[in-house]
Parts: sequence; structure tokens; C-alpha cells
Amino acid sequence: MRVTGGILKGRRLATPRGLEIRPTSDMVREAIFNLIGHDLSGALVLDLFAGTGSLGIEALSRGAARSVFIDRSVKALGLIRKNLEACGIYQDARLVRKDLTKGLPKGYLQSKEKANLVLIDPPYGKGLIVPLLRELSVGETLSADCIIVAESAKEEILPEAVERLRLVKARVYGGTKINLFLREEDK
Repeated sequence: MRVTGGILKGRRLATPRGLEIRPTSDMVREAIFNLIGHDLSGALVLDLFAGTGSLGIEALSRGAARSVFIDRSVKALGLIRKNLEACGIYQDARLVRKDLTKGLPKGYLQSKEKANLVLIDPPYGKGLIVPLLRELSVGETLSADCIIVAESAKEEILPEAVERLRLVKARVYGGTKINLFLREEDK
């Protein structure tokens, strides 16, 4: 697995053994960043169900200022730390251990910080995306121009709207569907 774009393009990332952590393929990662744009200058990124950290690392490589990686697995967080250190970008990251099936952690962002990009890659078929979208939508976590990318199985149908979030694109790559949500203007 390699970083597909930005200043770290071509850099190898450590991958896990076994099926406990399923990294997003290079092809799907590249497709995500083709959909949302390559320039993430100054963005704050949330990588939920972070696994290897490949999505958040890809965002940092493409100019994001900081990525917050959230995963419940100590093994995954260790792998993310290893990848961040190998890429020389550990100082631009925060690692948070939390089981996201129980909701977002408290205090994972600093006061008044707002996420510009949220990357959600949960285990497929477990109904984990919509509750997180709902929680993100009603909270104060998202910037007005925030983009949310949720990966799902290609068969999974997500609602066209979740609270203030609207599904604007869905693209299938192999067995993965990329779902792109934008925040509606506050009324």
C-alpha cells in the first residue's frame, strides 16, 4: 500500500496481517481524492475507523494541516503511529482510542476547531454510518464547507439526507461505494 498523491506520493505504508484491519485500497483512496479535490491546504481532517491511517495520511500528504485518527483498536493505533513516524508527519496528527459504535469521543478536537473533511470507513454492513452522520450533523464539529466521505459496501443504500447533511455523490469502485455528503446551509 502506497500514498497515491501529494508530497508523500509513492511512500509505502505498513499494512496489517489478518483481516481485523481492512485498509482502503490505493485505487479507492485515489478515487476519493479525485472526487473531493487534491488541494487540502490547511484542512483539519477526521479519519474515523482509521485502521492503518491511510486516508488521513493521504490527506496530510495533500496539504491538510492536521489529521485526527480515531479507532478502537490498540493495534490499529500502533500501526497508524508507525506509518506517521515513517512518513515524518507524526507532529501533524492526534491519535484517539474510542469505539465509534458508541458514538464520537468527547474532547477530540481543540476548542473552536472545526473539521473540513471527515473520512468514515467502518466495517461494512453493520449500520454504523448513519448514526455517526447524525451525531456529526447536530454537533459543532463541522465547518460550514465540510466534506464527509463515507465508504460502504456497494450494495448499501444510504439516505439522501441525514439531519443537515445531504448525499451529493455516490460512486462504486469494485466492492466499495464512496458516498459524498455536504452540509446544508443553516436556515
